[in-house]
Amino acid sequence: MATSFDEYAGAYDQWFIENSNVLASEVALVAATLNDAPRPILSVGCGSGLFEDIMRREYDIDVTDGVEPSTGMAEIARKRGMDVVIATGEDFDYPAGKYGTIIFNGSPSYITDLRGIVAKVYDALPEGGRIILVDVPKESTYGIMYNLAKALGTWQHPLLEGVYPPNPYPIEFVNVANWRTTAEKVEYLREAGFSDIKYLQTLTTHPLYSDLKAEAPVEGCDRGDYVAVIAQK
Repeated sequence: MATSFDEYAGAYDQWFIENSNVLASEVALVAATLNDAPRPILSVGCGSGLFEDIMRREYDIDVTDGVEPSTGMAEIARKRGMDVVIATGEDFDYPAGKYGTIIFNGSPSYITDLRGIVAKVYDALPEGGRIILVDVPKESTYGIMYNLAKALGTWQHPLLEGVYPPNPYPIEFVNVANWRTTAEKVEYLREAGFSDIKYLQTLTTHPLYSDLKAEAPVEGCDRGDYVAVIAQK
């Protein structure tokens, strides 16, 4: 995973810039999960720190600590003011009791052993601590579309003609992802001992139209292409 994101770190930010309403919708969702979240907050798989930078400037939400396996991404995040440890989610040593909230925004799909990490996070969080898993659900329209593109190895295929947005997610990132269903993530959370599971969602229109306007997040997980699963210890 790190190699792909090292090589295409600039392309990651550029994609979001070109899909500005998708970015605004997703940032609004993440910000909504963190408004009342216990502090301090750790962002695992923080990437380039783009979301954290926007949340700090537009939502007055300060997330300075991050974990990111890609050195290229971490360098950009550090330039945006984050304190980033270069490590995978699996290898990172989660400090016991240090963070009130640990969020995985967009990163669960790039983590091999998500079940194991969820268990480690449970052990590290204090009572009342919160874990947040945010990404594209496998069962969503985006998830199905991404998996088809991954199986085909390209966006340029007759089966996808007229289906994907004008600026699709770079195939290099699609090829290394492993999307999970919302039910799978809930299973991992419950197994670890988390409870009080809640959901927020955004990108509720077809991918062809999701960048036409920014959306405010809504409760639930039944129609969103970007979903936050929130649980408490």
